[in-house]
Amino acid sequence: MSDDVKGKSTPMTMIQALRSAMDVMLERDDNVVVFGQDVGYFGGVFRCTEGLQKKYGKSRVFDAPISESGIVGAAVGMGAYGLRPVIEIQFADYIYPAYDQIVSEAARLRFRSAGDFTAPLTIRTPCGGGIYGGQTHSQSPEAVFTHVCGVRTVMPSNPYDAKGLLIASIENNDPVIFLEPKRIYNGPFNGHHDQPVVPWSKHPMGDVPEGYYTVPLESASVFRAGKDLTVLTYGTMVWVSEAAAAESGVDAEIIDLRSIWPLDLPTILASVKKTGRCVVVHEATRTSGFGAELTALVQEHCFYHLEAPIERVTGWDTPYPHAQEWDYFPGPGRVAAAFKRAMEK
Repeated sequence: MSDDVKGKSTPMTMIQALRSAMDVMLERDDNVVVFGQDVGYFGGVFRCTEGLQKKYGKSRVFDAPISESGIVGAAVGMGAYGLRPVIEIQFADYIYPAYDQIVSEAARLRFRSAGDFTAPLTIRTPCGGGIYGGQTHSQSPEAVFTHVCGVRTVMPSNPYDAKGLLIASIENNDPVIFLEPKRIYNGPFNGHHDQPVVPWSKHPMGDVPEGYYTVPLESASVFRAGKDLTVLTYGTMVWVSEAAAAESGVDAEIIDLRSIWPLDLPTILASVKKTGRCVVVHEATRTSGFGAELTALVQEHCFYHLEAPIERVTGWDTPYPHAQEWDYFPGPGRVAAAFKRAMEK
């Protein structure tokens, strides 16, 4: 699952694991810089960069104006001149003003320069709902980036993967959209909002090495082995799918994509061919969501192995509602119902 693990392990939240990844890379590589809105003195709205400016100085960890397009545009230029910027867009909902810079500049730079220049920038941004953030602090925009050639899209589901994937992203010469499901910053979430939160300190995946290691990009993991059906998912929905399997009694094999695009297609196909059934789960809206691409790929490559139609469980095609948060959020009940439909057909 990873390589070059160094140092002792310690319990970390996802916030602490992400901070540790940036700390490691700031120390290892003088070309790494971290900037964004409030990431310097304040340490970020979720405190992911807390203490880094004090440790590395204002020339390497610094605040930026409220201009997402300007933040990304500056990072593209820095990357072309040899730096490795790690920038934070405070919420994924605010990344759209930077879309032109990501698509027209960062994603195209290697191609348009015939390989003379690259854009090795990592764009960190918190995404997803479950925190009563309403329509402007709850979106999951991964699909608008997976459609763009030249951009990598990553979403971890736990602190161990978060640190390893972030280090791998920073070291990669391609621009990476690094989406962080904020509902699981402090602990796994099974979709039952009325139950106590379990902290990462009480979960094995909260045990994170203090030093350098990577989780390879384009590598999915078999989060839960099973024989009845395959679940393709990522981020918070990994934990919701695990809860659905326990509550439904269906022996689901859960594939955590980790790298949404490029995709670890061999791991997906091996699982679906083994189980013969597939359920795709994501929090983003249904129409043109990344689940549609997953469904098409499974249908294309596994048609003669499928015993039932592929099921999709997603958010609804509406803005993320504040008052009806848990009607929108794909909880374990909806996921379990899809499991049962897939098993009955």
